[in-house]
Amino acid sequence: ELVEDAINANRKIVVVTGGVLSGIGKGVTASSIGVLFRAMGLRVTALKIDPYLNVDAGTMSPFEHGEVFVLDDGGETDLDLGNYERFLSVCLTKDSNLST
Repeated sequence: ELVEDAINANRKIVVVTGGVLSGIGKGVTASSIGVLFRAMGLRVTALKIDPYLNVDAGTMSPFEHGEVFVLDDGGETDLDLGNYERFLSVCLTKDSNLST
């Protein structure tokens, strides 16, 4: 459904992937690409997809996941969403964070 909506609305989707390796800069890279797109006059938002099964960053041990970023709506998410908000000047919600 997301892909069909993107096609019908002439939206473009950029996917930054790197497997489950943590700390290699995927979030900062995605944020930086978003900043470049905004500088070109495009409207940008972010969506974080984590490979965790029915678990979010707020319910995991800090040793398993690391620090948590709390969104304005109370969603406890990965720190990458904090980077997205700061870099892109957007206000994200817990719906911007998906787990499998």
